Amino acid sequence: MPKILFIQPTQYGADHRLCKQKKIYLPGLVFPLLAAMTPPHWDVEVKIEVVDPVDFETDADIVGIGTMGYAIYRGIEIAGEFRKRGKLVVMGGYMASLVAERALEFVDSVVIGDAEVSYPMMLQDFEKNRQLRRIYHHPVAHLKGLPIPRYELLLEKPIGNMLPVQAGRGCTHTCSFCSIASLYDGKYITRPVDEVMRDIQRVRDLGFKRFYLLDDNIVSNPGFLKTLCKEIEPMKMKWASQCTLLLAKNSDLLEWVVRSGGEMMSFGIESITQEGLDKMDKSWLHVNEHKELIRTLSKAGILVSSEMMLGTDSDTEQSIRATYDFIRETGIPIPRFYILTPTPGSPLYDTIKSENRLLTEDLKEFDGSKCVFQPARISPEKLNEMYWWLYKKVYTWRGILKRTILNRAVLKRPSLYLFALAVNIHYRSYIRKKVPPNIF
Repeated sequence: MPKILFIQPTQYGADHRLCKQKKIYLPGLVFPLLAAMTPPHWDVEVKIEVVDPVDFETDADIVGIGTMGYAIYRGIEIAGEFRKRGKLVVMGGYMASLVAERALEFVDSVVIGDAEVSYPMMLQDFEKNRQLRRIYHHPVAHLKGLPIPRYELLLEKPIGNMLPVQAGRGCTHTCSFCSIASLYDGKYITRPVDEVMRDIQRVRDLGFKRFYLLDDNIVSNPGFLKTLCKEIEPMKMKWASQCTLLLAKNSDLLEWVVRSGGEMMSFGIESITQEGLDKMDKSWLHVNEHKELIRTLSKAGILVSSEMMLGTDSDTEQSIRATYDFIRETGIPIPRFYILTPTPGSPLYDTIKSENRLLTEDLKEFDGSKCVFQPARISPEKLNEMYWWLYKKVYTWRGILKRTILNRAVLKRPSLYLFALAVNIHYRSYIRKKVPPNIF
């Protein structure tokens, strides 16, 4: 029986030690989905390195390495160890997809983007004793007929109280920094509602009362989301996802999201300066509306999580200090920050490189916590300093308690804000080690 081993690498902290956790609160979907697409005569094993050790003496015929974010660099290291042992190593995921030619220096093959066509083709090539192609790149036109993910592979691991479900892929916006925009070019591909509901029912049958829709922007198609919410409502489940602040402008859709059990959303706020948003092709978002939109979401019953970037061409030391004030005033329960990083393959990268502003092309430095280019109004050294200043300032015990269990909204949803408290404590532990808290 042939065997494939899937590995999701973790990443290194500032102390050069691998980041580890006792539990995965938001496990990914790609490996359970690929496992469901694997012919039954194949054996499938999944290792998520943040909780699992990697067995380099595996008997697997193929090693498939995911590249979620900057863990790609640990993935390269893992690939090298397996290739020393004569294993076939394949990489996939958005980071490897964007830098496929570089990734091929370390692996036998790269699957770019969607895997629904590429993955079965790769297995067929192996079974027919054909040499694997260096690149498999077959974008999908639709997402109909996907199998139910093999969630049992996640249940073997210590996980939280939610399982992942996907309703669609991509995003209708084309922000210059975004890897998703680079891969999907402004497209949002939805799955049939009945198939999404089938997967949610499977999550429920497994005993879970919560799920999360891991779409890149769940409000990309408001009509689709409203239809989906109407189907979810009778199930009496709770769910989370990520989207844009534009949800707050659609009162009808927001009402349906909350009615159907939507309780926590992650929003890409990015910047508190309009110039910063404009220069990242995100001018459709208006900074003078940020606070009101966040209040609208909170009042409706949504726990707000946010992502913001430091180092746009409008940023100064003063604007970063003002970002702290913004978080304090809005009381966003779960804020996250990144240093603006020009991901290879994105329009932002092309622009910065053409302007001779890249400080390095060593991709190991492109981890979202180091400045790798020359910003317009702040030095790279000061930006790095202010990044950690902001994180430490936001994640003081006083700040954490004020945003969570002392938040006005805690009385409406106490269990949700206790969860936010746990997330904040978890993030604080990473920040103290100078590790960006993007593992959860």
